[in-house]
Amino acid sequence: MDNSMVFLETYVLQQDMRIRLPKAILSNVGAEKGKTMFDIYFSADDNAIVLKVHKNVAGENK
Repeated sequence: MDNSMVFLETYVLQQDMRIRLPKAILSNVGAEKGKTMFDIYFSADDNAIVLKVHKNVAGENK
């Protein structure tokens, strides 16, 4: 796994497919509840799911 990754917390996948994000996400990535969007990636090499803060592209309506 990438050495730049920092472990924050462990959570159970809920029945409705939700995963609670640790509060540390707010301060570490500058996320805002109800506003920040994440891009979701899957790394088959590491069997890992990676969330990245979505960067708005000029002209994008999101």
